[in-house]
Amino acid sequence: MTDQIDNWHKLARYDTNIQGELHANLLRNNDIKVSVQALSSLPGMNSGAVLWVQDTDLAQAQRILASIDTNLNDADLIDNNTIVLDGTVNRSTNDVLTNDDNGNNINKGGNA
Repeated sequence: MTDQIDNWHKLARYDTNIQGELHANLLRNNDIKVSVQALSSLPGMNSGAVLWVQDTDLAQAQRILASIDTNLNDADLIDNNTIVLDGTVNRSTNDVLTNDDNGNNINKGGNA
């Protein structure tokens, strides 16, 4: 019998709750159990978050977070492309723009 409570390790600290939740969801999508600790108990306070993972997942979680490209610039965001977390560009969402009655582009979303 193991004591799972003692097997959690601090993985990362983020300045905003949104950053913490984004990275936690990335890890969850890779089948890693993550616990998110908000740094404020007051609802609506965006004071940051700490991610905790079990010791068996620590090395894999560190590799995943280390692979995220954080040096994106404006050129990565043009042409209605979607940036994925590994820094590549997903062009599968192109050509979903249509024109409204005034000739302005509007996004119908998805494959509409």
